[in-house]
Amino acid sequence: MRELRIRVLVGVFFVAGILSWAGARLWNSIGTLPSVPLAAPIVLALIAVVLLATALSLRARLRAQRERRPGAKGVDPLMAARAVVFGQASALVAALVAGMYAGTGVFLLELLDIPARRDQAIYAGFSVVSALGVIVAALFLERVCKLPEDDDQNHPGAEPVA
Repeated sequence: MRELRIRVLVGVFFVAGILSWAGARLWNSIGTLPSVPLAAPIVLALIAVVLLATALSLRARLRAQRERRPGAKGVDPLMAARAVVFGQASALVAALVAGMYAGTGVFLLELLDIPARRDQAIYAGFSVVSALGVIVAALFLERVCKLPEDDDQNHPGAEPVA
């Protein structure tokens, strides 16, 4: 399994942001721009919390397993691989959503004198921050599940559990 590259996430963010900004300008010129939902930052924050809780749980279980504590509950490699896949998928979607809300938020900066648009710009900003939290939690989860490097063989880099 390959590690998630930060430059891929940055690329997704910028492409989505540019397309969203252009789409928001076009949509607003044709009619009314759809509103940014209040639930967006809340849902993204909940996903970040789930990813972080999973990472912390796996880290504690792996540490107990390494230290050979009595009664330590092991980590199933397939479960760790699923957690990594969930984290990577969440990070990619969060980069896309963050770019989308960042582009919309940049467009809404022109309309801050309208109270409803100001609120939407704030919701978009909180959504971007929450999506960045998802990305950070997903990268932390991926790092927790990374196999330790093998000292006997020269590997270019350790990969996450697969």
